[in-house]
Amino acid sequence: MMTGVRTRVYARPVRILIIAAVIIFLVLWVRAVIDVFQRRDLSNSAKAAWALIMLILPFIGLLIYTMLRPGERTA
Repeated sequence: MMTGVRTRVYARPVRILIIAAVIIFLVLWVRAVIDVFQRRDLSNSAKAAWALIMLILPFIGLLIYTMLRPGERTA
């Protein structure tokens, strides 16, 4: 009989965690898309391809772009 009370108790923290994860993902995704278009080493077609990949497969595209992106060079 207490299952209804338990689900209400856990529902709020879980909802907050999900919202936080979605917000973090959206911020990272927007930053990656902006980064794609600011890169000078990519051609226009490569920029369009990365943008399409991240638009069609947002999580996987972001993960792949983050892993394959060259690091920042310090002068």
